[in-house]
Amino acid sequence: MSLRSPLSRVLGLGSAKEGVSHWWWQRITSIALVPLGVWFIYSVVRLLSGDHSTSIQWLRSPVQAALLISFSVTVFWHAFLGLQVVIEDYVHAEWLKVTSLMVLKMLLALLLVVTVLMIFQIFVSSSYA
Repeated sequence: MSLRSPLSRVLGLGSAKEGVSHWWWQRITSIALVPLGVWFIYSVVRLLSGDHSTSIQWLRSPVQAALLISFSVTVFWHAFLGLQVVIEDYVHAEWLKVTSLMVLKMLLALLLVVTVLMIFQIFVSSSYA
C-alpha cells in the first residue's frame, strides 16, 4: 500500500511537491556552465596580457557583456541550488534551516544584483576613470 496520492504518483511529486525540478535545474545550470566557463577562462587568460583599458573595451562589447551576465546568473543560481541541498541535508533544526536558506538567498541575490549592475555600468559608461 502506497501513502502517495494518485495525483502525486502520476506527477512524480515527492513530499516537497517539487518533484525532480531542483535536480533538473542543478543539472541544467551545470551543463550551461561548461561552455560559459570555458569562454570565461579563455577570456580572462586573453585579458591578462592587456591593460585596464583593454579590459574595459572588451566588456563594452554587447556580446561579452551578455555572456558575462549569463555566466554570473548561472554561477549564482547553481551555487544557490547546491548550497540549498547542503543546508537541507545537514541542518536539522528547522528554525536554523529556514533562517540559513533565507540568508543564503538574500546574500546571493544581493551579490548577483551588484555584479550585474557593475557589468552594466561598465558597459554603458563613456569613460573608465
